[in-house]
Amino acid sequence: MTDPRDATTSGDGGDPTRLPTATVRTRVTVPLRFGDGYTVTTDLVTFHGLADGQEHLAVVLGEMSADRPPLVRLHSECLTGDVFGSARCDCGPQLREAVERIADQGGVLLYLRQEGRGIGLYNKLDAYALQDQGLDTYEANAALGLPEDARDYTAAAQMLRALGINSLDLLSNNPDKAAQLRALGLAVTHDVPTGVFTTAHNVRYLRAKVVHTHHTLPLTELTAG
Repeated sequence: MTDPRDATTSGDGGDPTRLPTATVRTRVTVPLRFGDGYTVTTDLVTFHGLADGQEHLAVVLGEMSADRPPLVRLHSECLTGDVFGSARCDCGPQLREAVERIADQGGVLLYLRQEGRGIGLYNKLDAYALQDQGLDTYEANAALGLPEDARDYTAAAQMLRALGINSLDLLSNNPDKAAQLRALGLAVTHDVPTGVFTTAHNVRYLRAKVVHTHHTLPLTELTAG
């Protein structure tokens, strides 16, 4: 697949005509309840024609307004963090935070089937074992012969287009997400940082994100508590 970051971009994004068209398959209303008691009603949307053939999901939250761009998060699936509450990453708290913030502003959370930054669950757990031996999250991927980050956001851009979203505020600390969306023709109006969710087990992981891939996390806050 062509890397969207290779596209020529302008301030308003790349050429939208190069993006394959996806269409809405199903839209269904589902009430959500989180472990801390927070509840919200959402529409879950599935799609036809996604470039990578994966079963990605759009979670539509709140009321979108014509007066400002919707708030959007591209959230990569994390079974260990999202479902089991693993303290080795910050994925679960980011998911919980994003749902409420998007519901307040109006927008979409794209739940993308990209476990382990695209390397899959088994490989991610293999990488965890290497991290226990002293490697950081990116070094562990490299030691397994895998890319630091294998994620491609073409399908995410297709999903947003299918929902009629061409301009958005992006809730993320990862500059690559905004860069890829812009290269794929989306206008990212504002880069909105997430919170910083540290545990005694994930500080080294978060610091590696800052050092290796320039995530916009304040290093001064990344100390074990």
